[in-house]
Amino acid sequence: MGNKLLKNTEWAILIVSIILSIIGLVALYSATLSTNNEEFHKQVRWILISIPFLVLAFLIDYNIIVRFSTLAYIILIGLLIGVLFTEAISGARSWFKFSENISFQPSEVGKVITILFLAFILNKLQVRGREEINKIWKLLLFFAFAFLPVYLIILEPDFGTAISYIIAIVFILFVSGIDKKYILAALILIAVAAPVVYSKLPAHALQRIEVFLNPELDPRGAGYNLMQSKLAIGAGEAFGMGLLKGNQTQLGFLHPKTTDFIFSVIGEEMGFIATCSITILYIVLVTKSIYVAKTAKDNIGSYIAIGIAGVFFFHMTENICMTIGLLPITGVPLPFVSYGGSSLITNFICIGLLLNISSRRQKAIFVE
Repeated sequence: MGNKLLKNTEWAILIVSIILSIIGLVALYSATLSTNNEEFHKQVRWILISIPFLVLAFLIDYNIIVRFSTLAYIILIGLLIGVLFTEAISGARSWFKFSENISFQPSEVGKVITILFLAFILNKLQVRGREEINKIWKLLLFFAFAFLPVYLIILEPDFGTAISYIIAIVFILFVSGIDKKYILAALILIAVAAPVVYSKLPAHALQRIEVFLNPELDPRGAGYNLMQSKLAIGAGEAFGMGLLKGNQTQLGFLHPKTTDFIFSVIGEEMGFIATCSITILYIVLVTKSIYVAKTAKDNIGSYIAIGIAGVFFFHMTENICMTIGLLPITGVPLPFVSYGGSSLITNFICIGLLLNISSRRQKAIFVE
């Protein structure tokens, strides 16, 4: 790779992801002390496994990568259908479990595949100009490809992951040149459909919303995790109770403390200063991703980068807000910090793609 490409690369994105991963390892070490740090050691291995994926996503020109997105998308749809016939884990059929310690969640890596494929398809639909996306048949075709994986993920059911896909789709559409009348029509449709969708939600989803609105409604059941999370974060105050010293963390009141509520562990043991610092790091990551989208050399690069920005934005917002009671609990992991192999590999692939796009940019504004 030439000096020009290295000079253009937005290295701050990589630095932020490394810092977040280190913070995650520290929090996981403390959170898994009672289990001989089993998940901590696994996370270290997953980080090492993720490095080749990051490097490949960085070095191979993204315009070459997107050429294989159609095949990858077809395989993804097959996997999302296949996973529906697996045994449910924690109430959802989202994983292919190969052994006690090895499992694979296709919907995680599917985020990247879907973003790449939608960028490829959208670029093809706009071959005669960006305004082509406003033709009804082209817009409907885009939605059909975009929401097929979303529908299959809802069937698992995994509403949190499904929403992350939707946010990425919205981000991509927002910069695609779509007419504002379609955006207004979508907002009206959402407002009209929301009550109907709410009434059709499964019992466990309705319970989560009710508990979100009033955690004391079921303090020993559905509201337990949220109340313990808020207690942990509040107990940490400014500088935390100290690593390995958090009451809710070390006594097992937080669950699951290595994935959904890792932010609560950090809040309790490292304090408000640490959680604010992490939030700032995520804001830097999202804004830098948007900047990469804005300065990409072509529309495909812009669509990929903005889709990734949408995924990071949703995961950051949902995970942090659900631990402090501002949003319903959906089981969405905190990027680079929460334990999880599939999500970690996916996140580092996203970082590699962002570095890839930024290295090949021309420091120009978003292509009109």
